[in-house]
Amino acid sequence: MIRPLRVLCLVAVLLLAGAAPAAAHNVTAGADLRFAQTIAGAELTVVIKGTSRVPGPLLIGVIAYEPATGPPIGLEVRSVEDGHKATATAQPSATPRYVKLAVERTGPHELRLTAGGEVAVLPFRVLVDRGSAGEFLIYGGLLVAGLLLVGGLLTGALSRRTPAMLLAGGAAAAVTVAAMVVVFEPALPPPPPDGAAPTAGPQTVGAQAVGAQAGGRPFAQGRVTTLPARPAAGEEFTLRLDLTDGSTGHPVDDLVLHHEALAHLVVTSEDGAYFRHLHPLRTAPGRLEVRLRADRPGRFLAYAELEREDSGGQLLSGEFGVAGHAVAAPPPVPPATGGTPVVRPSVPVAGRPAAIEVGIGVTPRQWLGMSGHLIVRSRDGTFLGHVHEMGVPAPRLRFTFSFPAPGRYLAWAQYAAGDRIVTVPFTVEVAEALG
Repeated sequence: MIRPLRVLCLVAVLLLAGAAPAAAHNVTAGADLRFAQTIAGAELTVVIKGTSRVPGPLLIGVIAYEPATGPPIGLEVRSVEDGHKATATAQPSATPRYVKLAVERTGPHELRLTAGGEVAVLPFRVLVDRGSAGEFLIYGGLLVAGLLLVGGLLTGALSRRTPAMLLAGGAAAAVTVAAMVVVFEPALPPPPPDGAAPTAGPQTVGAQAVGAQAGGRPFAQGRVTTLPARPAAGEEFTLRLDLTDGSTGHPVDDLVLHHEALAHLVVTSEDGAYFRHLHPLRTAPGRLEVRLRADRPGRFLAYAELEREDSGGQLLSGEFGVAGHAVAAPPPVPPATGGTPVVRPSVPVAGRPAAIEVGIGVTPRQWLGMSGHLIVRSRDGTFLGHVHEMGVPAPRLRFTFSFPAPGRYLAWAQYAAGDRIVTVPFTVEVAEALG
């Protein structure tokens, strides 16, 4: 039995040495994908349920936040590899009603959303867990052991001692293999799911293959423009963000989901009276767009939070101007309780954590994976920060934030409740640290 044990040890070493790399960021078989989208004047989250088999059904639902209902959303799922398409219509609601679309294969797909004359194309992958080699060895080893034990018993009953001993030894070896795999498998990283993107070798940017870059991909470069170039107050316009790779000049089309969105876009007027937290649509490779309407002329600031695959989170900024004259804006919707934010200490010190608490009087809905959001901008617009609620029990939100420098800051606390997203604006005066 010494030789089989040596073989078993060798098998264990090879299993450990040949383990597949961990799955890439944002790629998990069986997990749901959630894309926040600002489309046709509504704030929605599109949910693509994880699937366990292909060919098979893919469930897609649309959660409505503001308003809680809206016009039907046209859905089209297309396989990038073979062009197979499936279409359906989803009705947005506070509790999603899922529709089924048939998918024929794993791998890269696109989900096309259509609503109110706007179109978004969301890239995603259909992934199916292919199982591990460990499972094959465990069940295969037990099956072989069972067959050899039966053979050994029959051979022993016929008084064939040497063959029976060999069969019994083989059964013991098979059980040992299964047992060793049970012990070692939890330490092995899972293999990439079927349909996952390649993790090594050349990358494709646009139509050109480039070599993998050491240390990850560079940050995206962003350019903010508007259509028309000089929008007028009170008129709808399109805000566009074009993303390029500075080393190749090609469009950046490898964004990963970051807090349930490909990008978070914050737009404010210079004085902070106008504020929007949006989730632009991917309308073309490397291009994000959203429709807006400003109620006042002047200088506006735009900030985009995004994350490129194999790179990291980054903040892009830009600005644009609005012409014309101020128009009447709808009055802001007050919070459910009219709660006023409380800052402790009342005058925070630059560089030191401050606690900010907002009484809301309701249990908030999860929005972008969180109960609440706090967005902070310096008065001159050179700084923007974004943190999330600390997880305290409702009906209140609590944030911790460190202001980087003394001065006045504009802040907006946000949460979802019922059929709306509530924004609570306030200002904070920050003192300079002494000593």
